[in-house]
Amino acid sequence: MTVNGSDDVLLVHGGTPLSGEIRVRGAKNLVPKAMVAALLGSGPSRLRNVPDIRDVRVVRGLLQLHGVTVRPGDEPGELVMDPTNVESANVADIDAHAGSSRIPILFCGPLLHRIGHAFIPGLGGCDIGGRPIDFHFEVLRQFGAKIEKREDGQYLEAPRRLRGTKIRLPYPSVGATEQVLLTAVLAEGVTELSNAAIEPEIEDLICVLQKMGSIIAMDTDRTIRITGVDSLGGYTHKALPDRLEAASWASAALATEGDIYVRGAQQRSMMTFLNTYRKVGGAFEIDDEGIRFWHPGGQLKSIALETDVHPGFQTDWQQPLVVALTQATGLSIIHETVYESRLGFTSALNQMGAHIQLYRECLGGSDCRFGQRNFLHSAVVSGPTKLQGADLVIPDLRGGFSYLIAALAAQGTSRVHGIDLINRGYENFMEKLMELGAKVELPGKALG
Repeated sequence: MTVNGSDDVLLVHGGTPLSGEIRVRGAKNLVPKAMVAALLGSGPSRLRNVPDIRDVRVVRGLLQLHGVTVRPGDEPGELVMDPTNVESANVADIDAHAGSSRIPILFCGPLLHRIGHAFIPGLGGCDIGGRPIDFHFEVLRQFGAKIEKREDGQYLEAPRRLRGTKIRLPYPSVGATEQVLLTAVLAEGVTELSNAAIEPEIEDLICVLQKMGSIIAMDTDRTIRITGVDSLGGYTHKALPDRLEAASWASAALATEGDIYVRGAQQRSMMTFLNTYRKVGGAFEIDDEGIRFWHPGGQLKSIALETDVHPGFQTDWQQPLVVALTQATGLSIIHETVYESRLGFTSALNQMGAHIQLYRECLGGSDCRFGQRNFLHSAVVSGPTKLQGADLVIPDLRGGFSYLIAALAAQGTSRVHGIDLINRGYENFMEKLMELGAKVELPGKALG
């Protein structure tokens, strides 16, 4: 990874408990997708509780390239999007705005409905394992789209109205489920999606689409049925809070022996995390406005943990919690079943003094799709171990925040490179660190 100068490096002086209050706003895994959904409407949409993160800025830019008017609303964190004059965008402009984001793939269905064609550049994103986009294109073909691979990306056309279809996902992928939802709502006839993802963010996207006039039914067996309609209107919606960011701060409180009140955090979408947090030895207190997380003193307990799709333990919760588990007494077993390469971040933790061993076998739980393949997707964490400051290069969004937690929990100073990547999913994280008393600074510019 290239280090982009001093502005992308953070000096972290560890050993100080994080204490205080921060706020989480709308979920990174919902807000950009709800913004894309606005393309489907015949009138303006109003989205509230929008965080100021890079993925939101990317989608805002892409919407504007396609003729959507995007402006701030009447309150902080509100966007008003008017898709009345949707049009084609310049290929080079799309490529430049998309950057490393994978969200442009979700523009396909709405653009095919609105203007009959779409262009998707090469896609980036976090390097945590396979996220094959071929399946997205196969789904779009089933709806009737024609796809041509060109040197600069994929060009899609819909010679006639897209038609509903029957799709069974080989794995309950969030991205593939979003693709089907955003395409099926205006397709002719009924679409039946089996083995769908049912994350809270998916349910919230369905709520957005229903407000726009769509007909979507969710069954208890992970089947979603979408009856296509002829047109959709705009929506007014407040995004659900970011449960993944809330859990990251909870793990930071545990690892640094701190006490953090996360305003905006909600119990319902975090129940699985809260159970595990309590098993490890963390304490929490829930009220109507948020959740307070803290280390109650004494020893943390080792656990056996297996990630899974919702309602299981989310993969995005795993990396920050592993940092806290380096401070737990005994052997903790982690089995990652969602992304095959998500445990690669642990090598840097070992460099800091952790004892983490990776395995190709499925440890401590049921067999998973990676068990017969050559992926290091299980880990044994032996603790507690004292962490020492180190030079760290952020590998991905959640791994990057985990490195920040490790640096804050460690003795001495760490240089954390590539911190700009954290802006993809954590709003104002530098300001939040300072509010919690973290001792951090940009080289040559003290922050706290």
